[in-house]
Amino acid sequence: MKVYCAGPIRGDRSYGRFFGEIVLLIQQMGHVPLTELVPQSGEGQDSVLDDQGIYRRDVQWLQQADVIIAEVSAPSLGVGYEISFALHVRNIPALCLRHRSSGSLSAMISGNSSELLTLETYESTRELEEILERFIRRCAPSA
Repeated sequence: MKVYCAGPIRGDRSYGRFFGEIVLLIQQMGHVPLTELVPQSGEGQDSVLDDQGIYRRDVQWLQQADVIIAEVSAPSLGVGYEISFALHVRNIPALCLRHRSSGSLSAMISGNSSELLTLETYESTRELEEILERFIRRCAPSA
């Protein structure tokens, strides 16, 4: 499956380590993570793209994605936009992951009753892995 990975890139990167782990776990599960984060080097491609290039690339990735997985522990306008695009334009499942230590979450996520949206809280990499496996298994097309 193609998995769009959303996480703060320019804003608050307090939970950036977990975002990187999410990308790596998806890759290890044999799926294609669509993200600006390059798991091998940890450095993104945004330095070579202007804002319009980033927008076009990310929307193209969202158009290709089967699901979106978003790290939502720190507020990000971009991540919120990507979740909304996935839910309301693409109508694809969205998994929002929130670290147990994070502060308040936007009501636009926590109060969303869409059947396509799943909100999970995690604390460890092991919990992340279990949550990701469960979500991917539920969303994967039947063989």
